[in-house]
Amino acid sequence: MNRPSPAIVAQSAVRRLPRAALLLFCLAYVLPGFFGRAPWRVEDITAFGFMRELAMGRTDWLMPRLYGQAPEFDALLPYWLGAGMLQVLPAWVPADLATRLPFIALLTLTLAAVWQGTYYLARSPQAQPVAFAFGGEAKPTDYARAMADGALLALMASLGLAQLSHETTPALTQLGCAALTYFAVAALPYRRVAPWLALAVGLPGLALSGAPTTAVLLGAGALALHHLNRPQDHPHTPYPPRFDNHTAHRQTSAFLAGLLLLVLVLIVVLGLWRWRLHTPAFNGASWQSLFTLLVWFTWPAWPLAALTLWRWRRQLLRLRDPQDGLVASRHLAWPLWFVVVTLTGTLFTSAGDRALLLALPALATLAAFALPTLERSLAALIDWFTLLFFSGCAFVIWVVWLAMQTGVPEQPAANVQRLAPGFEPHFEMLPFVLAVIATLAWAWLVRWRVGRHRAAIWKSLVLPSGGAALCWLLLTTLWMPLLNHARSYEPLVRQVQAITGNSPCVQSWGLQRGLMTAFDFHAGRQLAIAPVATACEWLLVDKDQAGSLAGNMDMSAWVLHSALGHPRPGEEDLLIYRRLLPAHD
Repeated sequence: MNRPSPAIVAQSAVRRLPRAALLLFCLAYVLPGFFGRAPWRVEDITAFGFMRELAMGRTDWLMPRLYGQAPEFDALLPYWLGAGMLQVLPAWVPADLATRLPFIALLTLTLAAVWQGTYYLARSPQAQPVAFAFGGEAKPTDYARAMADGALLALMASLGLAQLSHETTPALTQLGCAALTYFAVAALPYRRVAPWLALAVGLPGLALSGAPTTAVLLGAGALALHHLNRPQDHPHTPYPPRFDNHTAHRQTSAFLAGLLLLVLVLIVVLGLWRWRLHTPAFNGASWQSLFTLLVWFTWPAWPLAALTLWRWRRQLLRLRDPQDGLVASRHLAWPLWFVVVTLTGTLFTSAGDRALLLALPALATLAAFALPTLERSLAALIDWFTLLFFSGCAFVIWVVWLAMQTGVPEQPAANVQRLAPGFEPHFEMLPFVLAVIATLAWAWLVRWRVGRHRAAIWKSLVLPSGGAALCWLLLTTLWMPLLNHARSYEPLVRQVQAITGNSPCVQSWGLQRGLMTAFDFHAGRQLAIAPVATACEWLLVDKDQAGSLAGNMDMSAWVLHSALGHPRPGEEDLLIYRRLLPAHD
């Protein structure tokens, strides 16, 4: 039998989040982190290196190579996007900024797709709140809009989204394509052109971004869900009549099956399928590490998503009629399948956090569906915890910045010098002004939340999302020089450049591709990979690879000149050798 909805929502609770405020909020989250920084190590600058190689015509577009090595993941689309932007934009646009522009669009597209996907899922009949005896319950469209606002806030509040969504790596391309797929399947009962186009871009895009297995599994899940939700054949369907009929259903099924087949052919033809799964250790340390990642990376969406699955558990499968049997509810089944696929990828791949990134859109939707069932005491707990946590984080960021600028308090200033030796802070007016505005906005938001404006159903996610956006903006304004010093290769490149000068030839041994890209980008110097035929004056060796050097080169002609390390202790230690005798290698 069909169970009553656990959502009891009045029309007064589905007031709109002001569109101007929501747009400004999204801009404040998306733009910081893309501007004013150098390419970060390791994945960010490595991806940038592949883009530059493609744009300069040094490698093949279907088989990109960086210093003779293929990408770690068989991704093509992210490198194509960055390289295409480098070729289109004029030379006066910084190369690293040019490659970030399509990724800004991808993050924006992700936020929009999650809002739209949640909106259409919330319009499904099984997601609707209980109808009141004398009216006054939330209208379907207003209710769906409020749920979409809540999902968008939950997504931006997720702690794991901030850094990975602001890097020019395959992870963000996968996220954007996954979000497109998520929206498309959610909107299939209501629209035709936009969902079909989104699917035609999303699934192949996933395959071309290094996630072919995920693309196939999501496509198969979409086909199965569409098959289960057959036309209802009665006049009270909530779907537009032109889409809720057997002909339209068969056409969409054929499209999904054909697209899935096309994705499989694309994967095989381009050789994108590689066996990269690994069996986890399944010991205490492994499970603890995975649990820790799940808890902090998806916070605060995961506890609300778990609450949704519990409160809505009787609506996951519904009885439409005795002949058709049980049918999956779209607003629960589709996000749940998304989460299952990505959690499996997290468990069986080495880059667990980047695989888990794809679960955030679905977890945000599930978190939003917990809002109609949220008790007042739990909502108050979320508010107070969020207020204390993010206010404390913002306070620490400001105190450390003040210590960097003035030396007071002394202990934070000493900690910065110990963790980032050689860093010289300087004052920048524009980042400071933006940080002050963001802090004042946070204070206003807290005042609004503790006031009398407590009817909106999305109110419990305002402080988590606002706090996450505040801390991310403070980090990428006040702390950006420090982050560039600690997370980029530029300081190390400058140190090496000061030693080697303008020597025409510098060869390397065992250096990571990202570091070699940094020499090319920051110093305009392409390192040769040892041994080379020419008589190079300098040799850079990764300290961890020094043991294999003697078996590949005659080191009698070289003397150790100096040893350098990245400003972060224990990262990229280099040995610098200088040639004494004529080359024999």
